[in-house]
Amino acid sequence: MSTTSTLPKVADPKASIAEERKAPSFPIRELTYWIDGDERTTKLKERIMLELERDPLWRVSDHPNLTLAETRERAMSKVRRLADLATSRPLEETMLRMSIISVVDPGFWTRFGVHFGLFFGALQGQATPSQLAYWMDKGAMSMQGITGCFGMTELGHGSNVAGLETTATFDESADEFVVHSPTLTATKWWIGGAAHTASHCAVYAQLIVKGKCYGTKTFVVQLRDTSTFQLMPGVNIGDLGKKMGRDQIDNGWIRFTHVRIPRSHMLMKHTKVTRTGEVIEPALAQLAYGALIQGRVSMVSDSANVAKRALTIATRYASVRRQFSDGTPGALETKLIDYPIHQHRLLPLMAQTFAMIFTAREVNANYQRLMGVLSELGNDAKGAAVDEAIKDLKETHATSAGLKAFCTWMCLNIIDQCRQSLGGHGYSAYTGLAQAYSDFAVHCTWEGDNTILTLQCGRYLVATALEARKGQPLPANLAYLKAALSKNGSVSTNACNGSTPEQVSSLDTLKAAWSSVAANAIINAVRDFEAGLAKGLNKDNAYEHSSASRLHAARMHTYTYLLHRFAAQVEQSPKALRPVLTLLAQLFGAHSAVQHSGEFLQSGFYSGSQVEALKTFVNHACIEVRKDAVPLTDAFGYTDYVINSPLGRYDGDVYEKYFELVTGLNPTKPIPYFDSLIKPLLERTNEVETGPELEIDQE
Repeated sequence: MSTTSTLPKVADPKASIAEERKAPSFPIRELTYWIDGDERTTKLKERIMLELERDPLWRVSDHPNLTLAETRERAMSKVRRLADLATSRPLEETMLRMSIISVVDPGFWTRFGVHFGLFFGALQGQATPSQLAYWMDKGAMSMQGITGCFGMTELGHGSNVAGLETTATFDESADEFVVHSPTLTATKWWIGGAAHTASHCAVYAQLIVKGKCYGTKTFVVQLRDTSTFQLMPGVNIGDLGKKMGRDQIDNGWIRFTHVRIPRSHMLMKHTKVTRTGEVIEPALAQLAYGALIQGRVSMVSDSANVAKRALTIATRYASVRRQFSDGTPGALETKLIDYPIHQHRLLPLMAQTFAMIFTAREVNANYQRLMGVLSELGNDAKGAAVDEAIKDLKETHATSAGLKAFCTWMCLNIIDQCRQSLGGHGYSAYTGLAQAYSDFAVHCTWEGDNTILTLQCGRYLVATALEARKGQPLPANLAYLKAALSKNGSVSTNACNGSTPEQVSSLDTLKAAWSSVAANAIINAVRDFEAGLAKGLNKDNAYEHSSASRLHAARMHTYTYLLHRFAAQVEQSPKALRPVLTLLAQLFGAHSAVQHSGEFLQSGFYSGSQVEALKTFVNHACIEVRKDAVPLTDAFGYTDYVINSPLGRYDGDVYEKYFELVTGLNPTKPIPYFDSLIKPLLERTNEVETGPELEIDQE
């Protein structure tokens, strides 16, 4: 008896992805406009992407093969090119260009942003008008004469800015500050741009006047002679070398040994030191923290943008990669995207990404509005308007802290899950996601360690709940607490009445469900805090006592905030987009609820059977979103140049382009260590010295 087998039928990857675009349920271009803000912004983005793609200096496909030195040199060439462009083009265009570059070349984005975002941002946020004019005249804005860095973190201190050890002591006789690193741990560490690039540094140091410490303030210290680039007296700098990612930025360490600077080099928009050593502190010291929020807000947007790229690569590849078949002779293998488990692997991440996109839009708008209000008020303003602004500032500070933490965690997970979904190819440096993970991981620790920021958010939630119990009004995004609060600390139960998958997963029901869970988590954190006080702990230690429940409360609140912001954007969206966006919002809320089902059962909002109905809806939603998976990634609007992965090509020609890239960057050459290592290994003899024979006794 003989058996015959049929060779497997091989599908055309281009045809496979073309199938995915035949019948989208929504107008793709209209969704692109909605994501970007409007048609004009989309067209400007496309123009910028084309300019970058056609500029040889912005070649990115060979990044994996560059050495550390080559990587840094190319980044500096880009700095030179972009410095003039950034100051000659409209601010809106520059910001959009930088948001694209943050995806194309995140390491360069950091190197460029150290000067324009951090150093110049410190001047804008903390210098007086005359000081800002002075530094701009010196070339700080245009990087002509000055290149800056941002000296906050130290070898021994990061998140605890109040604990920094660098000192700036006022010498009244000379009208100067003496900047000094008194200990090894006071060495400024992780300072981007310090190793090679920066001539000046915005140094965070403890202000000491007449023997009294007034806390951490900001001082501009010259590091290098701008003509010779030799280090200034008393300044020592070193290179931190190779990092996990973002090697384009020359991170370094800085030590100061009694470095003298003029009194005017302390940035005095808020706290001032007079010629006679009088320290004048602002009535509204909190206003100084407004500028620090900007980095956190921008990372919510960056998380969304990077996640869009990762999902585009993974989704397009899943639509052309085929694996296994149903056994029918001659049948095509099945697309990865058609396997339910792969849908569950990627499509909830798609929903998370849309939640971040729309939340970032609203948070950015709120931040810009708040900064405008604070700018108009000034340091010495008084009255109800000031009280309201301070309340908004505290809320924005806490919300941005929670969002920065959970959105960067979310994005890092999205990158890695997408990378793993590529199978073995995900391990290649040429497919785009291995380096993306290494480059993005720093988001979870810079601009505030995520766990610390989450605890800050949790502390605000506890404090706000306690104030609300005393009759203080709740901010809009915590309005859900009103129904939950009572003087005895109990939580009012709000249960779901529906039983079918459709009923338990409606957007209104999910918003109510998450509000209930978040309220329950916050009240539990309040109880833990009050239990700490009852044990005799002081306020700060009582907050530490409740740290685990504070972190959990921040997590639940942030998920609730993301869902509510997503739902608000759905309501405002064009009619043609509303069905698909509603489904994505439901998938985000329902899948996240299933992942945290214990919380919903504990709060009493869902029963066990309702959670099962929710799981059924998630299965259904994945099947429905799968139909639009590729069109949704198309709507992100990234060109192949920005995607920079052969597996994420728009035309689906993944194998040809992957092979071309790998072989092109790694041409066959003689093995450099064949004669020195491989040949001696293969030709070594087996001769060994022999010792005396052993005599074996025999019975």
